[in-house]
Amino acid sequence: MPLTESQIIGLVKKSGLLLLDESTIAKAENYAASTKSPSLLASLVESGVITEDQISTVIADYYKVPVISLSKVSIPESVAHIIPEKVARKQKAIVFAKDGSGVKVALNDPSNQTILALVSKKTGMKVTPYYASASDVEGTIQLYKKALQKTIDELLKEYVKQATLYQGDLPIIKVVDVLINAAYQDRASDIHIEPEEKTSLIRFRIDGVLQDVLRVPREIHERIISRIKVLSNLRTDEHLSAQDGKMTEKLEEENLDIRVSIIPITEGEKAVLRLLSGHAREYTLSDLGMNPADLQKVTKAFNKTYGMILSTGPTGSGKTTSIYAILKILNTREKNIMTIEDPVEYRIQGANQVQVNAKTNLTFANGLRSILRQDPNVIFVGEIRDSETAGIAVNAALTGHLVLSTLHTNDAATAIPRLTDMKVEPFLVASTVNIIIAQRLVRQICSACKVEERIPVTELSKHFPELLVQKYFGSKDEVAIHKGKGCKICRQTGYLGRVGLFEVLEITKGIRKLISERVDSDVIAQAAIKEGMKTMLDDGLEKIASGMTTIEEIIRVTKVETLQ
Repeated sequence: MPLTESQIIGLVKKSGLLLLDESTIAKAENYAASTKSPSLLASLVESGVITEDQISTVIADYYKVPVISLSKVSIPESVAHIIPEKVARKQKAIVFAKDGSGVKVALNDPSNQTILALVSKKTGMKVTPYYASASDVEGTIQLYKKALQKTIDELLKEYVKQATLYQGDLPIIKVVDVLINAAYQDRASDIHIEPEEKTSLIRFRIDGVLQDVLRVPREIHERIISRIKVLSNLRTDEHLSAQDGKMTEKLEEENLDIRVSIIPITEGEKAVLRLLSGHAREYTLSDLGMNPADLQKVTKAFNKTYGMILSTGPTGSGKTTSIYAILKILNTREKNIMTIEDPVEYRIQGANQVQVNAKTNLTFANGLRSILRQDPNVIFVGEIRDSETAGIAVNAALTGHLVLSTLHTNDAATAIPRLTDMKVEPFLVASTVNIIIAQRLVRQICSACKVEERIPVTELSKHFPELLVQKYFGSKDEVAIHKGKGCKICRQTGYLGRVGLFEVLEITKGIRKLISERVDSDVIAQAAIKEGMKTMLDDGLEKIASGMTTIEEIIRVTKVETLQ
Protein backbone atom coordinates (compact mmCIF):
# COMPACT_ATOMS: atom_id res chain seq x y z
CA MET A 1 0.00 0.00 0.00
CA PRO A 2 1.32 3.49 -0.83
CA LEU A 3 1.95 5.88 2.06
CA THR A 4 -0.89 8.14 3.11
CA GLU A 5 -0.49 11.93 3.13
CA SER A 6 -0.36 12.07 6.95
CA GLN A 7 2.32 9.33 6.98
CA ILE A 8 4.45 11.29 4.49
CA ILE A 9 4.11 14.49 6.56
CA GLY A 10 5.12 12.47 9.63
CA LEU A 11 8.21 11.17 7.82
CA VAL A 12 9.17 14.71 6.73
CA LYS A 13 8.93 15.88 10.36
CA LYS A 14 11.14 12.99 11.56
CA SER A 15 13.69 13.41 8.76
CA GLY A 16 14.96 16.73 10.08
CA LEU A 17 15.25 17.94 6.45
CA LEU A 18 13.34 21.06 7.39
CA LEU A 19 11.38 22.48 10.31
CA LEU A 20 7.78 21.41 9.82
CA ASP A 21 6.14 22.63 13.02
CA GLU A 22 2.46 23.03 13.87
CA SER A 23 2.53 26.72 12.87
CA THR A 24 3.79 25.83 9.37
CA ILE A 25 1.18 23.05 9.06
CA ALA A 26 -1.56 25.49 10.15
CA LYS A 27 -0.49 28.02 7.49
CA ALA A 28 -0.54 25.29 4.83
CA GLU A 29 -4.00 24.18 6.02
CA ASN A 30 -5.26 27.77 5.68
CA TYR A 31 -3.73 27.95 2.21
CA ALA A 32 -5.43 24.65 1.28
CA ALA A 33 -8.76 25.95 2.60
CA SER A 34 -8.51 29.26 0.69
CA THR A 35 -7.72 27.50 -2.61
CA LYS A 36 -9.98 24.49 -1.87
CA SER A 37 -7.00 22.19 -2.49
CA PRO A 38 -7.82 18.61 -1.48
CA SER A 39 -4.18 17.91 -0.57
CA LEU A 40 -2.30 19.39 2.37
CA LEU A 41 0.94 18.03 0.91
CA ALA A 42 0.27 19.84 -2.39
CA SER A 43 -0.38 23.03 -0.40
CA LEU A 44 2.96 22.66 1.40
CA VAL A 45 4.67 22.42 -1.99
CA GLU A 46 2.67 25.28 -3.57
CA SER A 47 3.28 27.61 -0.63
CA GLY A 48 7.03 26.94 -0.88
CA VAL A 49 7.45 25.15 2.47
CA ILE A 50 8.88 21.98 0.89
CA THR A 51 9.89 20.82 -2.59
CA GLU A 52 8.76 17.69 -4.43
CA ASP A 53 12.41 16.53 -4.55
CA GLN A 54 12.61 16.68 -0.74
CA ILE A 55 9.41 14.65 -0.44
CA SER A 56 10.77 12.07 -2.91
CA THR A 57 14.02 11.75 -0.90
CA VAL A 58 12.10 11.14 2.35
CA ILE A 59 9.82 8.49 0.78
CA ALA A 60 12.74 6.71 -0.92
CA ASP A 61 14.62 6.62 2.41
CA TYR A 62 11.57 5.08 4.08
CA TYR A 63 11.38 2.28 1.51
CA LYS A 64 15.20 1.98 1.51
CA VAL A 65 15.37 2.30 -2.27
CA PRO A 66 17.17 4.81 -4.52
CA VAL A 67 15.23 7.81 -5.90
CA ILE A 68 15.11 8.39 -9.66
CA SER A 69 14.15 11.46 -11.71
CA LEU A 70 12.72 9.86 -14.86
CA SER A 71 12.54 13.15 -16.74
CA LYS A 72 16.37 13.15 -16.83
CA VAL A 73 16.68 9.56 -18.10
CA SER A 74 16.58 8.39 -21.71
CA ILE A 75 14.45 5.22 -21.82
CA PRO A 76 14.54 2.85 -24.82
CA GLU A 77 11.03 2.23 -26.12
CA SER A 78 11.45 -1.57 -25.94
CA VAL A 79 12.39 -1.27 -22.24
CA ALA A 80 9.48 1.05 -21.42
CA HIS A 81 7.06 -1.47 -22.95
CA ILE A 82 8.08 -4.33 -20.62
CA ILE A 83 5.14 -3.29 -18.42
CA PRO A 84 1.97 -3.03 -20.58
CA GLU A 85 0.69 0.52 -20.93
CA LYS A 86 -2.63 0.00 -19.14
CA VAL A 87 -0.90 -1.73 -16.21
CA ALA A 88 1.78 0.99 -16.05
CA ARG A 89 -0.83 3.78 -15.92
CA LYS A 90 -2.87 2.02 -13.25
CA GLN A 91 0.07 0.93 -11.06
CA LYS A 92 2.20 4.07 -11.71
CA ALA A 93 5.25 2.00 -12.59
CA ILE A 94 7.67 1.91 -15.52
CA VAL A 95 10.85 -0.02 -16.40
CA PHE A 96 13.53 2.55 -17.21
CA ALA A 97 16.72 0.45 -17.62
CA LYS A 98 17.78 -3.07 -18.57
CA ASP A 99 21.35 -4.39 -18.62
CA GLY A 100 23.45 -7.39 -17.60
CA SER A 101 22.76 -6.81 -13.91
CA GLY A 102 18.96 -6.91 -14.34
CA VAL A 103 16.06 -4.48 -14.83
CA LYS A 104 15.32 -1.26 -12.96
CA VAL A 105 11.72 -0.31 -12.20
CA ALA A 106 10.52 3.14 -11.09
CA LEU A 107 7.41 2.98 -8.91
CA ASN A 108 5.34 5.45 -6.96
CA ASP A 109 4.83 2.61 -4.45
CA PRO A 110 8.09 0.59 -4.12
CA SER A 111 6.27 -1.90 -1.83
CA ASN A 112 4.15 -3.07 -4.79
CA GLN A 113 5.36 -6.69 -4.96
CA THR A 114 2.76 -7.61 -7.61
CA ILE A 115 4.30 -5.39 -10.28
CA LEU A 116 7.85 -6.38 -9.30
CA ALA A 117 6.93 -10.07 -9.62
CA LEU A 118 5.31 -9.42 -13.01
CA VAL A 119 8.50 -7.77 -14.37
CA SER A 120 10.69 -10.53 -12.90
CA LYS A 121 8.56 -13.28 -14.46
CA LYS A 122 8.40 -11.54 -17.85
CA THR A 123 12.14 -10.83 -18.12
CA GLY A 124 13.59 -13.69 -16.05
CA MET A 125 16.00 -11.15 -14.58
CA LYS A 126 16.74 -9.56 -11.21
CA VAL A 127 14.48 -6.56 -10.50
CA THR A 128 15.66 -3.44 -8.63
CA PRO A 129 12.91 -1.03 -7.44
CA TYR A 130 13.38 2.75 -7.47
CA TYR A 131 11.08 5.48 -6.15
CA ALA A 132 9.65 8.10 -8.54
CA SER A 133 6.85 10.63 -7.93
CA ALA A 134 3.44 9.89 -9.45
CA SER A 135 3.64 12.94 -11.75
CA ASP A 136 7.12 11.88 -12.92
CA VAL A 137 5.91 8.37 -13.79
CA GLU A 138 2.77 9.64 -15.52
CA GLY A 139 4.77 12.13 -17.58
CA THR A 140 7.23 9.44 -18.68
CA ILE A 141 4.45 7.10 -19.79
CA GLN A 142 4.07 9.62 -22.64
CA LEU A 143 6.52 7.24 -24.40
CA TYR A 144 3.64 4.80 -24.83
CA LYS A 145 1.56 7.22 -26.83
CA LYS A 146 4.12 7.23 -29.63
CA ALA A 147 3.15 3.61 -30.30
CA LEU A 148 -0.38 4.85 -31.05
CA GLN A 149 0.93 6.87 -34.00
CA LYS A 150 2.47 3.70 -35.42
CA THR A 151 -0.83 1.89 -34.82
CA ILE A 152 -2.70 4.47 -36.91
CA ASP A 153 -0.21 4.21 -39.76
CA GLU A 154 -0.28 0.41 -39.72
CA LEU A 155 -4.09 0.32 -39.62
CA LEU A 156 -4.38 2.70 -42.54
CA LYS A 157 -1.75 0.83 -44.59
CA GLU A 158 -3.54 -2.45 -43.94
CA TYR A 159 -6.91 -0.96 -44.85
CA VAL A 160 -5.53 0.51 -48.08
CA LYS A 161 -4.19 -2.97 -49.01
CA GLN A 162 -7.60 -4.49 -48.30
CA ALA A 163 -9.53 -1.77 -50.15
CA THR A 164 -9.45 -3.64 -53.46
CA LEU A 165 -10.77 -6.80 -51.78
CA TYR A 166 -13.38 -5.21 -49.53
CA GLN A 167 -14.75 -2.24 -51.44
CA GLY A 168 -17.21 -0.30 -49.27
CA ASP A 169 -16.47 -2.35 -46.19
CA LEU A 170 -13.34 -0.79 -44.72
CA PRO A 171 -13.30 -0.98 -40.91
CA ILE A 172 -13.24 2.82 -40.55
CA ILE A 173 -14.83 2.55 -37.09
CA LYS A 174 -11.48 1.35 -35.72
CA VAL A 175 -9.56 4.08 -37.59
CA VAL A 176 -11.69 6.88 -36.06
CA ASP A 177 -11.49 5.34 -32.57
CA VAL A 178 -7.70 5.00 -32.71
CA LEU A 179 -7.35 8.53 -34.12
CA ILE A 180 -9.39 10.08 -31.28
CA ASN A 181 -7.58 8.01 -28.65
CA ALA A 182 -4.19 9.04 -30.08
CA ALA A 183 -5.20 12.72 -29.98
CA TYR A 184 -6.40 12.37 -26.39
CA GLN A 185 -3.15 10.71 -25.26
CA ASP A 186 -1.19 13.45 -27.05
CA ARG A 187 -3.15 16.06 -25.01
CA ALA A 188 -4.50 17.54 -28.27
CA SER A 189 -7.33 20.07 -28.02
CA ASP A 190 -8.43 19.68 -31.66
CA ILE A 191 -8.20 17.23 -34.55
CA HIS A 192 -8.16 18.78 -38.06
CA ILE A 193 -9.05 16.46 -40.96
CA GLU A 194 -8.30 18.41 -44.15
CA PRO A 195 -8.88 17.14 -47.72
CA GLU A 196 -6.19 17.83 -50.32
CA GLU A 197 -5.98 17.00 -54.02
CA LYS A 198 -4.68 13.43 -53.67
CA THR A 199 -4.55 12.83 -49.91
CA SER A 200 -6.04 14.05 -46.66
CA LEU A 201 -3.95 15.70 -43.95
CA ILE A 202 -4.65 14.98 -40.27
CA ARG A 203 -3.28 17.48 -37.76
CA PHE A 204 -3.48 17.74 -33.97
CA ARG A 205 -3.46 21.05 -32.09
CA ILE A 206 -1.09 20.35 -29.19
CA ASP A 207 -0.25 23.10 -26.69
CA GLY A 208 -1.94 25.62 -28.98
CA VAL A 209 0.13 24.76 -32.08
CA LEU A 210 -1.04 22.61 -35.01
CA GLN A 211 1.23 19.65 -35.80
CA ASP A 212 1.04 17.35 -38.82
CA VAL A 213 0.31 13.76 -37.74
CA LEU A 214 -0.29 11.74 -40.90
CA ARG A 215 -1.73 11.67 -44.40
CA VAL A 216 -4.40 9.26 -45.61
CA PRO A 217 -5.76 8.48 -49.10
CA ARG A 218 -8.76 10.51 -50.29
CA GLU A 219 -11.11 7.48 -50.23
CA ILE A 220 -10.23 6.98 -46.55
CA HIS A 221 -10.91 10.70 -45.90
CA GLU A 222 -14.46 10.50 -47.22
CA ARG A 223 -15.23 7.42 -45.15
CA ILE A 224 -13.76 9.03 -41.99
CA ILE A 225 -16.00 12.10 -42.54
CA SER A 226 -19.05 9.83 -43.02
CA ARG A 227 -18.24 7.94 -39.81
CA ILE A 228 -17.91 11.22 -37.86
CA LYS A 229 -21.26 12.42 -39.26
CA VAL A 230 -22.97 9.20 -38.13
CA LEU A 231 -21.52 9.53 -34.61
CA SER A 232 -22.55 13.21 -34.45
CA ASN A 233 -26.11 12.66 -35.79
CA LEU A 234 -25.40 14.82 -38.85
CA ARG A 235 -26.74 14.36 -42.38
CA THR A 236 -24.49 11.97 -44.32
CA ASP A 237 -26.06 12.95 -47.65
CA GLU A 238 -25.32 16.69 -47.21
CA HIS A 239 -21.93 17.73 -48.62
CA LEU A 240 -22.42 21.38 -49.60
CA SER A 241 -23.39 23.12 -46.34
CA ALA A 242 -21.74 23.54 -42.94
CA GLN A 243 -22.89 21.22 -40.13
CA ASP A 244 -22.25 21.30 -36.39
CA GLY A 245 -22.77 18.44 -33.96
CA LYS A 246 -21.59 16.69 -30.84
CA MET A 247 -20.48 13.14 -30.06
CA THR A 248 -19.15 11.13 -27.11
CA GLU A 249 -16.23 8.71 -27.31
CA LYS A 250 -15.87 6.12 -24.54
CA LEU A 251 -12.20 6.02 -23.55
CA GLU A 252 -10.64 4.10 -20.69
CA GLU A 253 -9.93 7.34 -18.80
CA GLU A 254 -13.28 9.09 -19.30
CA ASN A 255 -16.30 9.54 -21.57
CA LEU A 256 -14.88 12.20 -23.87
CA ASP A 257 -17.27 14.84 -25.24
CA ILE A 258 -16.32 16.03 -28.73
CA ARG A 259 -17.69 19.07 -30.55
CA VAL A 260 -17.78 18.52 -34.31
CA SER A 261 -17.69 21.11 -37.10
CA ILE A 262 -17.82 20.07 -40.76
CA ILE A 263 -17.55 22.63 -43.56
CA PRO A 264 -17.24 22.28 -47.35
CA ILE A 265 -13.97 23.65 -48.81
CA THR A 266 -12.70 23.59 -52.41
CA GLU A 267 -11.19 20.08 -52.08
CA GLY A 268 -14.08 18.47 -50.18
CA GLU A 269 -15.33 18.49 -46.59
CA LYS A 270 -13.06 19.53 -43.73
CA ALA A 271 -13.80 18.34 -40.17
CA VAL A 272 -12.55 19.83 -36.93
CA LEU A 273 -13.11 17.87 -33.72
CA ARG A 274 -12.75 19.80 -30.44
CA LEU A 275 -11.90 17.38 -27.62
CA LEU A 276 -13.62 18.56 -24.43
CA SER A 277 -11.68 16.61 -21.82
CA GLY A 278 -12.97 16.95 -18.25
CA HIS A 279 -9.33 16.79 -17.04
CA ALA A 280 -8.65 20.12 -18.76
CA ARG A 281 -10.87 21.87 -16.17
CA GLU A 282 -9.38 20.20 -13.08
CA TYR A 283 -6.62 22.77 -12.61
CA THR A 284 -6.26 25.19 -9.72
CA LEU A 285 -5.17 28.78 -10.39
CA SER A 286 -1.68 28.00 -9.08
CA ASP A 287 -1.51 24.97 -11.45
CA LEU A 288 -2.22 27.40 -14.29
CA GLY A 289 0.87 29.42 -13.38
CA MET A 290 -0.57 32.31 -11.37
CA ASN A 291 2.01 33.71 -8.94
CA PRO A 292 1.16 33.87 -5.19
CA ALA A 293 0.69 37.69 -5.10
CA ASP A 294 -1.84 37.64 -7.97
CA LEU A 295 -3.50 34.52 -6.55
CA GLN A 296 -4.04 36.38 -3.26
CA LYS A 297 -5.75 39.28 -5.12
CA VAL A 298 -8.01 36.91 -7.06
CA THR A 299 -8.87 34.93 -3.90
CA LYS A 300 -9.84 38.17 -2.15
CA ALA A 301 -12.10 39.08 -5.11
CA PHE A 302 -13.98 35.78 -5.37
CA ASN A 303 -14.46 35.59 -1.60
CA LYS A 304 -16.74 38.65 -1.88
CA THR A 305 -20.46 37.90 -2.20
CA TYR A 306 -21.06 40.57 -4.87
CA GLY A 307 -19.32 42.37 -7.70
CA MET A 308 -17.80 41.26 -10.99
CA ILE A 309 -14.72 39.21 -11.94
CA LEU A 310 -13.67 39.54 -15.59
CA SER A 311 -11.27 37.27 -17.48
CA THR A 312 -9.93 38.81 -20.70
CA GLY A 313 -7.83 37.73 -23.64
CA PRO A 314 -8.11 36.44 -27.21
CA THR A 315 -9.73 33.12 -28.20
CA GLY A 316 -7.75 30.16 -26.85
CA SER A 317 -5.96 32.10 -24.10
CA GLY A 318 -7.41 29.98 -21.27
CA LYS A 319 -10.05 32.46 -20.02
CA THR A 320 -12.74 29.82 -19.47
CA THR A 321 -10.26 27.48 -17.76
CA SER A 322 -9.42 30.21 -15.24
CA ILE A 323 -13.11 30.94 -14.60
CA TYR A 324 -13.82 27.21 -14.11
CA ALA A 325 -10.94 27.03 -11.61
CA ILE A 326 -12.65 29.81 -9.60
CA LEU A 327 -16.12 28.19 -9.93
CA LYS A 328 -14.68 24.91 -8.64
CA ILE A 329 -13.62 26.73 -5.46
CA LEU A 330 -16.97 28.53 -5.10
CA ASN A 331 -19.03 25.38 -5.77
CA THR A 332 -20.40 24.45 -2.34
CA ARG A 333 -23.81 23.07 -1.37
CA GLU A 334 -24.93 26.32 0.26
CA LYS A 335 -24.49 28.29 -2.99
CA ASN A 336 -26.67 28.33 -6.10
CA ILE A 337 -24.33 28.64 -9.10
CA MET A 338 -26.02 29.45 -12.43
CA THR A 339 -24.26 29.72 -15.78
CA ILE A 340 -25.29 30.83 -19.28
CA GLU A 341 -22.85 29.55 -21.91
CA ASP A 342 -22.51 29.14 -25.67
CA PRO A 343 -21.90 26.25 -25.81
CA VAL A 344 -21.88 24.43 -22.46
CA GLU A 345 -18.63 22.56 -23.01
CA TYR A 346 -17.96 21.17 -19.53
CA ARG A 347 -20.36 19.90 -16.93
CA ILE A 348 -19.89 21.36 -13.43
CA GLN A 349 -21.35 18.98 -10.86
CA GLY A 350 -23.79 20.91 -8.65
CA ALA A 351 -24.09 23.96 -10.92
CA ASN A 352 -27.11 24.81 -13.10
CA GLN A 353 -25.87 25.39 -16.63
CA VAL A 354 -27.96 26.99 -19.39
CA GLN A 355 -27.18 26.60 -23.09
CA VAL A 356 -27.70 29.63 -25.36
CA ASN A 357 -30.19 28.78 -28.13
CA ALA A 358 -30.79 31.38 -30.86
CA LYS A 359 -33.69 29.35 -32.34
CA THR A 360 -35.74 29.72 -29.15
CA ASN A 361 -34.52 33.30 -28.53
CA LEU A 362 -32.55 32.12 -25.48
CA THR A 363 -29.75 34.68 -25.89
CA PHE A 364 -27.16 35.66 -23.27
CA ALA A 365 -29.31 38.67 -22.33
CA ASN A 366 -32.63 36.78 -22.11
CA GLY A 367 -31.03 33.84 -20.32
CA LEU A 368 -29.37 36.17 -17.83
CA ARG A 369 -32.71 37.86 -17.07
CA SER A 370 -34.26 34.45 -16.35
CA ILE A 371 -31.29 33.38 -14.21
CA LEU A 372 -31.80 36.43 -11.98
CA ARG A 373 -35.24 35.05 -11.10
CA GLN A 374 -33.65 31.72 -10.04
CA ASP A 375 -32.25 33.05 -6.72
CA PRO A 376 -28.56 32.70 -7.73
CA ASN A 377 -25.53 33.41 -5.55
CA VAL A 378 -22.94 33.13 -8.30
CA ILE A 379 -23.56 33.77 -12.02
CA PHE A 380 -21.19 32.87 -14.86
CA VAL A 381 -21.91 34.61 -18.18
CA GLY A 382 -19.92 32.80 -20.89
CA GLU A 383 -19.13 36.06 -22.70
CA ILE A 384 -20.25 39.68 -22.58
CA ARG A 385 -20.86 40.36 -26.28
CA ASP A 386 -23.28 43.29 -26.38
CA SER A 387 -24.54 46.28 -24.41
CA GLU A 388 -27.74 44.52 -23.31
CA THR A 389 -25.83 41.61 -21.71
CA ALA A 390 -23.29 44.04 -20.20
CA GLY A 391 -26.04 46.15 -18.62
CA ILE A 392 -27.84 43.18 -17.07
CA ALA A 393 -24.56 41.67 -15.80
CA VAL A 394 -23.53 44.96 -14.15
CA ASN A 395 -26.97 45.33 -12.53
CA ALA A 396 -26.74 41.74 -11.24
CA ALA A 397 -23.36 42.54 -9.66
CA LEU A 398 -24.87 45.70 -8.10
CA THR A 399 -27.76 43.78 -6.55
CA GLY A 400 -25.73 41.36 -4.45
CA HIS A 401 -24.61 38.68 -6.92
CA LEU A 402 -21.07 37.57 -7.71
CA VAL A 403 -20.83 37.69 -11.52
CA LEU A 404 -18.02 36.07 -13.51
CA SER A 405 -17.58 36.61 -17.23
CA THR A 406 -15.12 36.83 -20.13
CA LEU A 407 -14.28 39.63 -22.56
CA HIS A 408 -12.12 39.80 -25.68
CA THR A 409 -9.54 42.52 -24.96
CA ASN A 410 -5.74 42.76 -25.30
CA ASP A 411 -4.96 43.51 -21.67
CA ALA A 412 -6.63 44.09 -18.32
CA ALA A 413 -6.94 47.89 -18.51
CA THR A 414 -8.65 47.94 -21.93
CA ALA A 415 -11.54 45.90 -20.49
CA ILE A 416 -12.76 49.13 -18.87
CA PRO A 417 -13.26 51.19 -22.08
CA ARG A 418 -14.68 48.02 -23.68
CA LEU A 419 -17.49 48.05 -21.06
CA THR A 420 -18.05 51.79 -21.41
CA ASP A 421 -18.28 51.31 -25.21
CA MET A 422 -21.13 48.92 -24.41
CA LYS A 423 -22.96 51.87 -22.82
CA VAL A 424 -22.20 50.92 -19.20
CA GLU A 425 -21.67 54.14 -17.23
CA PRO A 426 -18.09 54.53 -15.88
CA PHE A 427 -19.34 54.98 -12.28
CA LEU A 428 -21.17 51.60 -12.60
CA VAL A 429 -18.00 49.91 -13.91
CA ALA A 430 -16.02 51.44 -11.03
CA SER A 431 -18.49 50.28 -8.38
CA THR A 432 -19.12 46.73 -9.68
CA VAL A 433 -15.87 45.30 -11.10
CA ASN A 434 -13.72 43.71 -8.37
CA ILE A 435 -10.86 42.43 -10.51
CA ILE A 436 -9.82 41.97 -14.14
CA ILE A 437 -7.58 39.04 -15.13
CA ALA A 438 -5.87 39.28 -18.52
CA GLN A 439 -4.00 36.22 -19.72
CA ARG A 440 -2.20 34.32 -22.46
CA LEU A 441 -0.90 30.76 -22.69
CA VAL A 442 2.76 29.94 -23.43
CA ARG A 443 4.32 26.54 -24.00
CA GLN A 444 6.49 25.15 -21.21
CA ILE A 445 9.96 23.77 -21.87
CA CYS A 446 9.98 19.95 -21.90
CA SER A 447 11.69 18.84 -18.66
CA ALA A 448 13.02 15.67 -20.33
CA CYS A 449 15.25 17.55 -22.81
CA LYS A 450 15.72 20.89 -21.02
CA VAL A 451 19.21 22.39 -21.34
CA GLU A 452 20.83 25.60 -20.11
CA GLU A 453 22.29 28.11 -22.53
CA ARG A 454 24.22 31.32 -21.89
CA ILE A 455 23.49 34.32 -24.08
CA PRO A 456 24.60 37.99 -24.06
CA VAL A 457 22.18 40.20 -22.16
CA THR A 458 21.98 42.42 -25.26
CA GLU A 459 20.05 39.58 -26.97
CA LEU A 460 17.27 40.06 -24.39
CA SER A 461 17.41 43.85 -24.67
CA LYS A 462 16.61 43.58 -28.40
CA HIS A 463 13.17 42.24 -27.58
CA PHE A 464 12.29 43.54 -24.11
CA PRO A 465 12.57 46.90 -22.27
CA GLU A 466 15.94 47.47 -20.58
CA LEU A 467 14.37 48.10 -17.15
CA LEU A 468 12.54 44.76 -17.21
CA VAL A 469 15.66 42.87 -18.33
CA GLN A 470 17.65 44.39 -15.44
CA LYS A 471 14.81 43.65 -13.00
CA TYR A 472 14.80 39.89 -13.74
CA PHE A 473 18.35 39.21 -14.97
CA GLY A 474 20.45 41.88 -13.26
CA SER A 475 23.12 43.88 -15.07
CA LYS A 476 25.39 40.96 -16.08
CA ASP A 477 26.99 40.69 -19.53
CA GLU A 478 25.74 37.12 -19.92
CA VAL A 479 22.56 35.48 -18.67
CA ALA A 480 21.46 31.84 -18.35
CA ILE A 481 18.28 30.83 -20.15
CA HIS A 482 16.78 27.42 -20.91
CA LYS A 483 15.39 25.66 -23.96
CA GLY A 484 14.30 22.17 -24.98
CA LYS A 485 16.57 20.22 -27.37
CA GLY A 486 13.63 18.11 -28.57
CA CYS A 487 12.95 14.49 -27.68
CA LYS A 488 10.42 11.69 -28.22
CA ILE A 489 8.31 12.80 -25.27
CA CYS A 490 7.74 16.32 -26.68
CA ARG A 491 7.60 15.24 -30.39
CA GLN A 492 10.97 16.97 -30.98
CA THR A 493 9.38 20.38 -30.29
CA GLY A 494 11.24 21.14 -27.05
CA TYR A 495 7.93 22.00 -25.37
CA LEU A 496 5.50 20.00 -23.26
CA GLY A 497 2.37 21.51 -21.69
CA ARG A 498 1.38 25.14 -21.29
CA VAL A 499 1.39 27.70 -18.51
CA GLY A 500 -0.47 31.01 -18.15
CA LEU A 501 0.89 34.54 -18.29
CA PHE A 502 -1.29 36.69 -16.06
CA GLU A 503 -1.96 40.38 -15.52
CA VAL A 504 -4.27 40.97 -12.55
CA LEU A 505 -5.80 44.44 -12.25
CA GLU A 506 -7.34 44.95 -8.81
CA ILE A 507 -9.92 47.75 -8.74
CA THR A 508 -8.65 49.81 -5.80
CA LYS A 509 -9.95 53.21 -4.61
CA GLY A 510 -7.39 54.98 -6.81
CA ILE A 511 -8.34 52.95 -9.91
CA ARG A 512 -12.09 53.54 -9.21
CA LYS A 513 -11.48 57.29 -9.15
CA LEU A 514 -9.67 57.15 -12.52
CA ILE A 515 -12.45 55.04 -14.08
CA SER A 516 -15.09 57.53 -12.91
CA GLU A 517 -13.02 60.36 -14.43
CA ARG A 518 -13.13 58.53 -17.81
CA VAL A 519 -9.35 58.55 -18.22
CA ASP A 520 -7.57 56.60 -20.96
CA SER A 521 -6.82 52.89 -20.38
CA ASP A 522 -3.04 53.61 -20.58
CA VAL A 523 -3.36 55.98 -17.60
CA ILE A 524 -5.25 53.29 -15.64
CA ALA A 525 -2.56 50.71 -16.54
CA GLN A 526 0.25 53.05 -15.44
CA ALA A 527 -1.51 53.72 -12.13
CA ALA A 528 -2.05 49.99 -11.57
CA ILE A 529 1.65 49.27 -12.24
CA LYS A 530 2.60 51.92 -9.64
CA GLU A 531 0.27 50.14 -7.20
CA GLY A 532 2.11 46.84 -7.83
CA MET A 533 0.39 45.23 -10.82
CA LYS A 534 2.60 42.85 -12.80
CA THR A 535 2.05 43.06 -16.56
CA MET A 536 1.94 39.95 -18.73
CA LEU A 537 5.40 40.91 -20.03
CA ASP A 538 6.61 41.06 -16.41
CA ASP A 539 5.19 37.61 -15.79
CA GLY A 540 6.72 36.34 -19.03
CA LEU A 541 10.24 37.53 -18.19
CA GLU A 542 9.92 36.04 -14.72
CA LYS A 543 8.99 32.69 -16.31
CA ILE A 544 11.99 32.94 -18.70
CA ALA A 545 14.30 33.66 -15.74
CA SER A 546 12.91 30.67 -13.81
CA GLY A 547 13.50 28.33 -16.79
CA MET A 548 9.80 27.70 -17.36
CA THR A 549 9.55 28.95 -20.96
CA THR A 550 11.61 30.51 -23.76
CA ILE A 551 12.21 33.99 -25.15
CA GLU A 552 10.58 32.92 -28.45
CA GLU A 553 7.36 31.89 -26.70
CA ILE A 554 7.01 35.19 -24.85
CA ILE A 555 7.64 37.14 -28.07
CA ARG A 556 5.10 34.95 -29.92
CA VAL A 557 2.36 35.36 -27.33
CA THR A 558 2.72 38.86 -25.83
CA LYS A 559 1.62 41.22 -28.53
CA VAL A 560 0.72 43.91 -25.96
CA GLU A 561 2.64 47.16 -25.77
CA THR A 562 4.79 47.42 -22.64
CA LEU A 563 4.22 50.34 -20.30
CA GLN A 564 7.46 50.09 -18.35
